[in-house]
Amino acid sequence: MRVPLSWLKDFVEIDRPVAEVDEILTNAGLEVKTIEYIGIPGAELEWDRELIVLGHILQVEQHPNADRLVLATVDYGAAEPEVVVTGAPNLFEYVGLGDIRARGLYSPLALEGATLYDGHKEGRKKMKLKGRPLRGIYNRAMVCSEKELGISEEHEGIVLMQKDDYSPDYQAGTPLQDVMGDAVLEIDIIPNIARCASMVGVAREYAALTNQPMRYPDYSLLAEGPTAVSRITIRTENPELNPRFVGILIEGVTQNPSPYWMQYRLRLAGQRPINVVVDISNYVMLEMGQPNHTFDYEFLRQRADQYAPDGPVQIITRLPHAEETLTTLDGTEHQLPDHAILVTDPLSNLSLGGIMGGRDSEIKPETKNVLLEAAAWNFINIRRTATKLGIHTDAAFRFSRGVHPSQAILGVRRAAELLRTLAGGTVAEGIIDYYPNPPQPVEIQLNLEYARRLSGLDLSGEEMAELLRRLEFIVQPDGDNLNVTVPDYRLDIEGAHDLVEEICRMYGYGAIPTTMLADDLPPQHGNWALEQEERIKDALVQAGLQEVITFRPTSPENEARLLPDGARDERPYLTITNPLSQEYAVMRHSLLASVVQIAADNSRYQDRIALFEIGPVYLEDEEEILPQELTRLSIVLTGQREPASWLNGAPEMMDFFDLKGILEALFRELHLAVRYEAAENPTYRPGRTAHLLLGETPIGLMGELHPLVVEQFDMRVDREQAVLAADIDLDALIARIPALYTYEPISPYPAVHEDLAVVVDVGVTAVTVADTIHQAGGYLLKDVTLFDVYEGEQVGAGKKSLAYHLTFLAPDKTLTDKVVSRQRKKIIAQLARRLNARIRE
Repeated sequence: MRVPLSWLKDFVEIDRPVAEVDEILTNAGLEVKTIEYIGIPGAELEWDRELIVLGHILQVEQHPNADRLVLATVDYGAAEPEVVVTGAPNLFEYVGLGDIRARGLYSPLALEGATLYDGHKEGRKKMKLKGRPLRGIYNRAMVCSEKELGISEEHEGIVLMQKDDYSPDYQAGTPLQDVMGDAVLEIDIIPNIARCASMVGVAREYAALTNQPMRYPDYSLLAEGPTAVSRITIRTENPELNPRFVGILIEGVTQNPSPYWMQYRLRLAGQRPINVVVDISNYVMLEMGQPNHTFDYEFLRQRADQYAPDGPVQIITRLPHAEETLTTLDGTEHQLPDHAILVTDPLSNLSLGGIMGGRDSEIKPETKNVLLEAAAWNFINIRRTATKLGIHTDAAFRFSRGVHPSQAILGVRRAAELLRTLAGGTVAEGIIDYYPNPPQPVEIQLNLEYARRLSGLDLSGEEMAELLRRLEFIVQPDGDNLNVTVPDYRLDIEGAHDLVEEICRMYGYGAIPTTMLADDLPPQHGNWALEQEERIKDALVQAGLQEVITFRPTSPENEARLLPDGARDERPYLTITNPLSQEYAVMRHSLLASVVQIAADNSRYQDRIALFEIGPVYLEDEEEILPQELTRLSIVLTGQREPASWLNGAPEMMDFFDLKGILEALFRELHLAVRYEAAENPTYRPGRTAHLLLGETPIGLMGELHPLVVEQFDMRVDREQAVLAADIDLDALIARIPALYTYEPISPYPAVHEDLAVVVDVGVTAVTVADTIHQAGGYLLKDVTLFDVYEGEQVGAGKKSLAYHLTFLAPDKTLTDKVVSRQRKKIIAQLARRLNARIRE
């Protein structure tokens, strides 16, 4: 939010340098992101205090030698006024009126030698003002436009200010720096400081932080018109969504441009001036944080003649009817969600409550009578509706963060009085204030010892009370406690811990002393699952994989790409009420789909991809309110086994066994004996898929992705290039990781190595043979490694030969040939008995 410092000064005294104001606010939680300087030291164009001053326009006459030029006589505090030649179109209406000093017209005046921006060139190019004759009259000064001063790109006319009840006390000759020079703070309004989404809110914080009095806007209202109470009624069908709605009728409004001081402030705050009615509405919203809206009252009256010819205009807030639509001020037609709160009458809707007005009821150039409303809305519902419809307005920004109902009456009174004084309207007597459920004040008891312990500050009760009173809390001491009543606009204060935070903010975070921890440390408990997750991540990174983190929301269509035959996951999805888009409308069932998508995106740029992710999937549980949140591990590999270099000009591509090797390294690290068993799954390529089993418990799948799945994810890989994937139930895996495991000391004795070739049926897996060898070899057999597989005529049809390295080692002696031979015979006998195997010599 853009906050002009001059606007803050209406409400609190600011006599510190801008940098110090920045530091005070930022240290208290109102982060100032940037500062824009206008005309004052620090600005790109600093206005010279002697040469750029405020001029009072006394007279405007036609240039004798040019139809498009006029002569403006300007008092700038010198002994004699200056006659300025100008072509400003907004001065022509004053030509021939004689002495116009009583009109109170003022404009920036630059004297010869002043540096300005050239208003006739693109961009911002500086120039130095030099005197020269213009159509026979020597001109040494210039009345300035906003572009020439560096305020905006506006160059259609000069800056023309007029005195009114709200304008500054303009004096001819005053340095323009003192009149229009400013510093605009860009403050990041995060949700927990929503109370500061206004000039009053920021000024109130600054006043408290510097211990100064706060000056609030004048909320008095002069209402002299016929009563509106009998002409307008207001009610709501959903008071929990619209707890307050206030209306005031203003008649006889003239839609002129708003005074320049208001336009200037709006521009500095990032708003575009439109006309006095719209500008006042925006001005009050920025000033005090209470959005308001104006309806064309005659339009409402004409509609009332249809549903109640002799009755009042009826304003009703309600939820939409089935299939109801609304065309908003920007001309967009919206299909309304069932939770959107609407402002309506008995005929149809008028506006989208708290977010944007409707096109039909907007203020038109000929509008004379307006119904001004200010309301309070349920902030969660406003945020939900604005997100659903994709509408982002200043009003929605504030209401979605919370505006207390008490502010509605203040906002509507302030805006109505400005419409009376600046737009010439007459305010009807009687404020229509529908307030069915006023909230109760928030009262909190703060224990002094609790506050000292939590803050680390050794303050007395009175010192704490004084810090809170600076923030407008009402505080009553009560022994060892403070009874605190929270200001109504502080919707963020819920408990004693919030009060301690406010005490610390006022005291100054930087002033809190460094102390030793006084409380006893709570018992420390490890998080076994999290520790094992981190251990698994470390092992995979050491194996050369890179971790990714993907969005948990997805779409059923995205996950359906894991199935090559057009099938869909029939399990119900957990849907998101207000998704960012339909691509993120449900919570995912599959982690693998997310990782494959990342791999596909990167396949356009990388020759080698090795990714993994650990994250939750969400499955609906019919017996529980909350879904099951299951942790999965997904791995995706494709591309070169190792980067290309001069050592390996054509690196081989990764295959099934690269993935298997990574998993085996992981399971070794976890001390788990995982088996692999051939499997079939539509996501994976037939014949290249395996179940992962812990004992008899399946914990996941691994293999090569089906070519159609690869195609559906638009993965840019060669036709023969394998895309490998594993999807593992991490909860089941972690549950089986042993907390303790046995280490054996390294034997000082030599190992004995034997090779053994076994002929078995083709259907017998190598792991089955290795398991049998391990079981028969006893404790002396330390390692079994497959090093050759052979199928051919020498072993017979339907047979294959598997050759293994065997390593025998004793912990306490050197093994003799006799001992090794005995173990070998046991292994051969076991293989023959269990697998009908024969030994190939």
